[in-house]
This record gives sequence, structure tokens and C-alpha cells, in this order.
Amino acid sequence: MTQVSREFRVRARGEIACFTRPEMKVERVSYEVMTPSAARGVLEAVLWKPAIAWRVHAIEVLAPVRWISFRRNEVNSKASDRTMRVIFADEDRAQRNTVALRDVDYVIHASFEMTRRLGPEDNVRKFEEMFERRLVKGQHHSAPFLGCREFAARVEPGESSPPPIKLNRPLGWMFFDFDWTSFEGHPDHSLDHKASEARMPLFFEARLTDGVVRVPPRESLRADSGAPQ
Repeated sequence: MTQVSREFRVRARGEIACFTRPEMKVERVSYEVMTPSAARGVLEAVLWKPAIAWRVHAIEVLAPVRWISFRRNEVNSKASDRTMRVIFADEDRAQRNTVALRDVDYVIHASFEMTRRLGPEDNVRKFEEMFERRLVKGQHHSAPFLGCREFAARVEPGESSPPPIKLNRPLGWMFFDFDWTSFEGHPDHSLDHKASEARMPLFFEARLTDGVVRVPPRESLRADSGAPQ
């Protein structure tokens, strides 16, 4: 039986955010609100352990959707290339337009599940206390960001945050996350290069209801995509 934590409310805000739409091939254009995968990244920045897997249930939008456009230099090649070749940024960069969000403010509703990689001393309460302590103290496993690593996020407990904006509208098909479960031996995501060959993108039809985006469970999206359960 899967062990599940209690639901946490985590506030993430920042001056600029860009949750890039994958259909934009050249220019970076953000979704209107934070994606579940970006929310997971914020949670993992506070606490990442092989024994737990974060599940995002809802995202509250606390600030009006505002846009900003600018141009910046980006390197064309991937830094994670396994050939370990040397990249000279001056010779491999291009200037691209970015349509991003500004002055964003969100509350993430999420819990975590224990994975098959838990150790003999691991349990739900242990990681709940660890996450709560790190969140209150502002401690991070890695620097939290809002879509792109250069767009830093301020992360804090969300219990005393203001209410979401009163906004209702469809957001269209939104990227949920990659499905890594087909990778044998790992129930969720992995940095192993073998898993990257088995990943499959999952999408859902997002809607803003009274300022809240409800996120469907991964299992329902996997079933809709035809992926094996």
C-alpha cells in the first residue's frame, strides 16, 4: 500500500517567470500560469530524496497575469550532452525573444508518496518533518526557480498567503510532466540517461477556476495517453 504524506501549501513568487510552451520551437513563450512540472521542481528544490515523489494537486494564482517581453542570448547546444565536448558560448549562442510573466505569486498544493527506493529507516513522518523544517528555515537542496534557472523564486510556507484572484477561463492544453514510469526499476523520474529514452510527455486540459488550477492525477493522464499502467 502506497504511503502518502499530508497535503502541503507552499508559496512561490518572483519578479519574472517563464514556463515555456513546448510548441514554440524558436522563441520562448510562457504559459499563463505555472505548470505542474515547474511546481514539482520548486518542491524538489526544497527537498529531493530518492525515497519520495511529489504530487501536485492544485496551483493557486495570487497575482494578476502580467506579461513582459525581452531578448536574451541563449546557447544552442545542450550542456548535458554525454559526449562531454567543450562548448564555447561566444561561438554557439543565439539571440531569442522571450515572452515571460512578471510579478508572479503562487501557492502550490502538493503531497508526496514513498517510492520503491525507500530505505529501512525511511517513513512518511520523517520526510514531512524534514520538509517543514527546511521550508520554514529557507533551506534548499538546490536553488528554486520559476521555469528557467535564471528566474529565481522565493519559497515559503503558504498557510498565511492571500486568497487567489477571482479569474475564470480555460488555459488550453498544458504540459503536466514527463512520465518516467516505463523505466524499469524507477517509479517516477530519474536523472539516469537510460530513463530519458523512455520518457513520455503528458498533457492535460487546464482551466482557471476562481484563480485555481486543479491538477489531475498522473494515473488518469497516463490512462488517457494509452501508456501501460
